[in-house]
Order: sequence, then structure tokens, then C-alpha cells
Amino acid sequence: MERKHRAPVATVPLILTAALALASTAAGCGGTDSTPRLRAEVIATRPHDTNAFTEGLEIDGNTLYESTGLSGQSFVRATALDTGTELARVDLPAPLFGEGITRAGNVLWQLTYKDGIAFARDPRTLAEIRRTTYQGEGWGLCTRDNRVVMSNGSSTLTFRDPGTFAVTGTVALTSHKNTQLNGLDCAPDGSVYANAWPTDDILKIDPRTGDVRAVIDASGLLPKSARTPDTDVLNGIASLPGTDHFLLTGKKWPTSYEVRFVPA
Repeated sequence: MERKHRAPVATVPLILTAALALASTAAGCGGTDSTPRLRAEVIATRPHDTNAFTEGLEIDGNTLYESTGLSGQSFVRATALDTGTELARVDLPAPLFGEGITRAGNVLWQLTYKDGIAFARDPRTLAEIRRTTYQGEGWGLCTRDNRVVMSNGSSTLTFRDPGTFAVTGTVALTSHKNTQLNGLDCAPDGSVYANAWPTDDILKIDPRTGDVRAVIDASGLLPKSARTPDTDVLNGIASLPGTDHFLLTGKKWPTSYEVRFVPA
């Protein structure tokens, strides 16, 4: 079973896993957590494709890019942010499992989960320009200060060259060290926001130092009663240009949420 894909038969043990992960996120290295707490306040909602097992979101101007997962069901698409009109779409051939996505200049990079392949795509057509390989798993992507930032399911962020995808550095979290960093957003405030898989928490991270500036509770979005084993994971975060708002969604969620982060 893919670690990032929950099946109904695994509901009970994975609930325990989620609880343990949430506890470790809150407790960091085992001490008392003094990290500021925020919550996601809903400003507006938008429909979301329930066939989209969301792994990555990114907004560039009026274009929303989304990368989805599951072997044989993965695709990447571009839609108009204001209308939801699909502008382009490319399906990944099986058995590839799509992951995070980011625009870096004239290239749209897309990760794969365990396949070790990164696709460089044309941002307009999504056609493959070239591909490269990397070691380990691929989870989230974003771009900041001419560097691509990548997560791999650990508490370390890896920096990559936007042209070659070669590793240029790493930074490890100084707290919350058991967190599995997932979907990423490089926000205008200089922070990297990361989904903490498989919880409803988002970490606000200083990418220079690895310090966690805040923990954001997003559990008030899709109600637990509306979730199933396939739709229970928050994943997908993208800052909305010109605002302090973010777009959040989850795997196969029926709704995307425009939110801002306010004191808990």
C-alpha cells in the first residue's frame, strides 16, 4: 500500500498513526511546544474536482496549477483561477505517481513519488520539455529566491537549482523534528508553508534557519463527517497573489478553501 494513499482496510491503524504524528508535531522533540498557534479562517469556498488526489498546488498570476497522485490516475493541469476553466492537462503514464509542482521561470517542475523522476514542463501547454532524476522520494515543491524547495516526507527541506534540479543545499527543522513535510508553498512573506502529513496542521517555516514560526490548525475546513478513507488528508496549499490569503484543499475533496491565517 502506498504510504500516502489510505485504503479503507487501514483506517484504524492509520488513525493511530495520524494521532501519533499530530502529537509529535505538537511536541517537537518531546519538550513543551511554545510555537505560536494559528488557525485557518475561511474567506470563501470554490468547487474542487473529487477525482483529483491532490499532491501539489501553485498559483502563478491567474493560472492555478495542480498535480495529482495515484498510479494510473495521476495528472497535471492548469486552470484559470477566476473561472475554473481548464487550460491544459497531461496524464502521467502508469505506474507513475504524481507529486508536488512549482513554476521556476520558464519551467514547471513536477515530482513523482517513488519513481525518482522530475519532469520539466512547458508552463503553458504542460508538455514535457525534459526530465531528470533524483534520489529518494518526492513530495512537495515550491520556488523561492531562484531556488526550488523540495520536501521528501522527512523534516528536512532540500534546495535545488531551478534549471538543472541539482541539489544546492538543505535545511532541517530545528523543532517538530518528527514531522513529515508534504505539500509546500513559498509565500511572499519569505516563509515556506508545509502540510504536516497526515495531520490537518500546516507549519510556517523560516527556510534560512529551519525554525518553525507557527503551527496552523486547518482542521475546521472539510468536516470529519464528510471525509472518507480516500478524502481525509489535507494536501495542497498555494498563496493567492497580492493578498495574505491561501488556497487550501485535500485529496479528492469536493471543496477548495480560500483562507487567511489568524491567531488561534
